[in-house]
Amino acid sequence: MFRAFCVLALAAAAAAAVEHAPVAYTSGERQVVGKLQDEEVTGVCDDGVKSLSGYFKIEGSKNAHYFFYFFEARNGAADAPTAVWLTGGPGCSSQLALFTENGPCSITEDASQTQKRPQSWNTNQNIMWVDQPTGVGFSYGDSDDYSSNEAEVADDMYAFLNAFMKAHPEYNNHGTVMFGESYGGHYVPAISSRIVDGMKSDDANLVKLVGMGVGNGLTKPEVQYAYYPAMAVNNTYGIKTVSDDVAAAMEAAVPRCIDLIKKCQDNTQSCAFAQSYCNLKLVEPYSKTGKNVYDITKPCKGDLCYDFSYVDTFLNKDEIKTALHVADEASEWKSCNMKVNTDFKLDWMKNFDGAVAKVLAEEIPVLIYAGDLDYICNWMGNKAWTLEFEWEGKEAFNAAMDEPWVVDETVHGMLRTAGNLQFLQVYKAGHMTPMDQPEA
Repeated sequence: MFRAFCVLALAAAAAAAVEHAPVAYTSGERQVVGKLQDEEVTGVCDDGVKSLSGYFKIEGSKNAHYFFYFFEARNGAADAPTAVWLTGGPGCSSQLALFTENGPCSITEDASQTQKRPQSWNTNQNIMWVDQPTGVGFSYGDSDDYSSNEAEVADDMYAFLNAFMKAHPEYNNHGTVMFGESYGGHYVPAISSRIVDGMKSDDANLVKLVGMGVGNGLTKPEVQYAYYPAMAVNNTYGIKTVSDDVAAAMEAAVPRCIDLIKKCQDNTQSCAFAQSYCNLKLVEPYSKTGKNVYDITKPCKGDLCYDFSYVDTFLNKDEIKTALHVADEASEWKSCNMKVNTDFKLDWMKNFDGAVAKVLAEEIPVLIYAGDLDYICNWMGNKAWTLEFEWEGKEAFNAAMDEPWVVDETVHGMLRTAGNLQFLQVYKAGHMTPMDQPEA
């Protein structure tokens, strides 16, 4: 049974905010200096475990601040790894995932309270949901502080994670696991690769990567974009989302799209056109049907194809922002910041499978999973790139069998494993797999 937490009568004030010593990390010619400030949270979400929220101030920027919301593991924080969740977009808030997908609580549809989520991802691991880059969710900064590529994202997150582990060594006993969704297919490999570099060459590094996972991600556009026509008419569920003529036109556009994506890898200035052309030819035809790009069985309703207005209402309440220690400088919380989204137009079509291979080379486990109802980052394209990309275990992975993935005596998908790489197709789940299949 869910246990409701009334947010109208907030608990007594938490301890005063703690400002931790600054940290400095250099990558190439760029130095990131930052300072962490956090404070305990009560009365918002699952008071059965300790939670913290706060900001990482990036010194040297005009005013860049990353917001995070952290929860201890329900089954013993000291004996658990610490996970980091990053929602994609780019430009979408990780707090949306916390409250609608995999956090310790969900928000009631009338936005009056939260209720405990039994299948929370903090059951056996500590976990934080980070709003990044600058301008996303409760994060804030001057427009000049906004990031536009993965090198900036990776450097800033590397510094943030080191600052957090320096301030909270009690959560650094069993390593760090990076997770992300959607554009997290860019974020997570890039950040994980940066952590690997730090583990190998940075004596000041405190972060030990012990795993990474990407759900319904965009990781290798060069392969993934070729699978939109098949997903539109030949998906797992036999749902024909476009006409034969439209599907044929989409298929005809694939070769040029892939050529443009390949060109983008070496010529960044060409990437915006590749994004524009490929999305026009391969995503727009589906979008015009009115179907949800995140779930082929549902209609698209609202800007994000779902009605998350109750989340907006809840997180913008003054008493909730006060309880979460949200800075006065932060803008009104929105699911996604479309300026941030646009700023990544030269980054969108970059491939990040090489970063995944780099992580695997260090014998760090990697999970790529995809709900098979999602169109936009569909399972077909995700499975295809895991079979195609170059890494030391490629031959064994390609020769492996897909095995039924059983949870509580129910088959929830198909799993392929070789070495430290796993690919999981999750049945009857859309883009936000944890929301659709929480038991899985």
